Amino acid sequence: MSEGTRLNKYLASCGVGSRRACDALVQEGHVEINGQPCLSPAQRVEPGDHVKVDGRRVAAKDNSVIMLHKPRGLVCTKRDELGRDTIYELFPGSLQHLHHVGRLDRESEGLLVMTNDGTLSQSLLHPSKNIEKEYIVTANQIVRDEHLDQFLSGLYTEDGKLKAQEIERLSPRRIRIVLITGHKRQIRMMFKTLGYHVQRLIRIRIGSFELTDIPPGKWRTISEDEIALLKINPDNKKRIKARRKPRSKEAREAGRRPARKAAKKAAKRATKKQTRRPPAGLAKKKSRKRKY
Repeated sequence: MSEGTRLNKYLASCGVGSRRACDALVQEGHVEINGQPCLSPAQRVEPGDHVKVDGRRVAAKDNSVIMLHKPRGLVCTKRDELGRDTIYELFPGSLQHLHHVGRLDRESEGLLVMTNDGTLSQSLLHPSKNIEKEYIVTANQIVRDEHLDQFLSGLYTEDGKLKAQEIERLSPRRIRIVLITGHKRQIRMMFKTLGYHVQRLIRIRIGSFELTDIPPGKWRTISEDEIALLKINPDNKKRIKARRKPRSKEAREAGRRPARKAAKKAAKRATKKQTRRPPAGLAKKKSRKRKY
C-alpha cells in the first residue's frame, strides 16, 4: 500500500473499536505511531509501522464477518457502565475483536452483523448507501390505519422528523416496518410519539440478507455471497406491497352490489323452478278418459 491506510481504519481492523471510537482514542492521545504520539485520525499507517494504543502494540487482523441472532436482555457494547450483560459474553476470545454494525437496544432482538471490516461497516451504515433494515414490531394495542400513514409521511419526535421507508400490517398489533435511516431507538420513538408501547421488536433483514433459523444467542460466519447480499436491497418488483390499505366504505358497498344482484337472481330462478315443478308426491295426477 503505497499511500498507507488511514489510522482510524487501521485501528478498526485491529479490533480496537468502531471508526468513530478510534477517532476519539486518537484525538485523546491514546495512540502512538513508531513511538510518536499521533492526534490525527487521518494519519496514514505504512507497512512496517509500529502502532500502539495505551502502550500496547496492535496489528491488523484478517477480516471476519459473522451474524448473531441477538436475544433480548443483552446490550451492544464491550463494557457496560451499569454492569449489564453484553453480547460479547456470547463469543469466544477469538471473536472479541469484532465490533457490531449498528445496534439493537437491550430489549430488541434479531439480526446483528459483527465484523472488523471497517469498509463493510461504513457501506452498511452510511445513509447515502440506502441499505434497508426490516423489522417486525408488536405494539401493545391495535395500530390505527391513519397512524400507519403517518409512519410513512414522517413524525416529529424529540429527535426530529423520523419516517419509515415501508410499512405493512401483519395483524391488528403486528407491523412490518422498513427503515433506511438508523436513529437511536427510532422505531420505539415513533411508536411512542403516537401513543403506543413496543412490546417486541425483531430485526429480520439487512439489505437482501435475512435472519436464518439459528436460535437466539447463536452465531455463524457469513460467506462472501452472503456479504454481497448485505450490500444490496431486494428487487422491489418481486416484493409484496408495502401496505395493504383497507377499502373505503363506498368500495366495500360497490363490491357487495354485484353479489346481492346475483343472489336475487338465483332466488328468483329457484322460485320459478318450484312453481313449475311441484315436489315429488304432490304433483297432480292426470285424469284418465273413460272409453264407452
